[in-house]
Amino acid sequence: MRVTNWRGYECIEFELDGKEGLVVLPKVFAEGRPWVWRAEFFDAFDNADMALLEKGFCRAYYRQNDRYGCPDAVEGMKKFQSYVTRMFGLAEKAIIAGLSRGGLYAFNYAAAYPDNVAVLYLDAPVLDIRSWPGGKGEGVGGEREWQECLTAYGITEEQSITAQVSPLNKVEAVAAARIPIILVAGDADDVVPYVENGLLLAERYRELGGTIETIIKKGIGHHPHGLEQPEPIVSFVIRQCIAPKM
Repeated sequence: MRVTNWRGYECIEFELDGKEGLVVLPKVFAEGRPWVWRAEFFDAFDNADMALLEKGFCRAYYRQNDRYGCPDAVEGMKKFQSYVTRMFGLAEKAIIAGLSRGGLYAFNYAAAYPDNVAVLYLDAPVLDIRSWPGGKGEGVGGEREWQECLTAYGITEEQSITAQVSPLNKVEAVAAARIPIILVAGDADDVVPYVENGLLLAERYRELGGTIETIIKKGIGHHPHGLEQPEPIVSFVIRQCIAPKM
């Protein structure tokens, strides 16, 4: 374990089961010691995460590249959460940010361990492995990533049709736990098409009575992620995690 300076904040770096983990501490913690856990791409398009750090939310990351939110990765995430909550006294429930393929990790984890998740922030999220990396719909897909994904899940392409392993197959579990979701996506995304991913989640989540706020960026593709002015994301997270419940 080593301590470094990251953008002016104290960062604790460590290994857990041979994988890189890190925790960035705020100057002063917000009430309840909340934390934002970026499932993938730790410091990419992270102005919302940084704004929350400035408001007293810890930031965390656990590197599980090329695992696509498979069951083994989800179990690794559970171990990571247990470790950092114990070691750093963080809130028992995390705000999980799932950007792009990080949506697979974030949502599958929330479905498996809903009591450990306070909020999901999904940004152009992958929610169906056949959409991406499979490319079996409107999206361009990725052949190398598709083979990695199938290997991670231990299934064949044919089995992927009925395997029920994607987040869109697990919406009921997350909705039943009443986990609030904020979803940001571009409506011109040809990598992770919104109509095959975020839109289906939003429709189903609302049907099930779940809280989901969508911010759709007109004419925007897969990049850039996030919002230039992240206040809507930040406000949603604070409202759900800190504001008094009526």
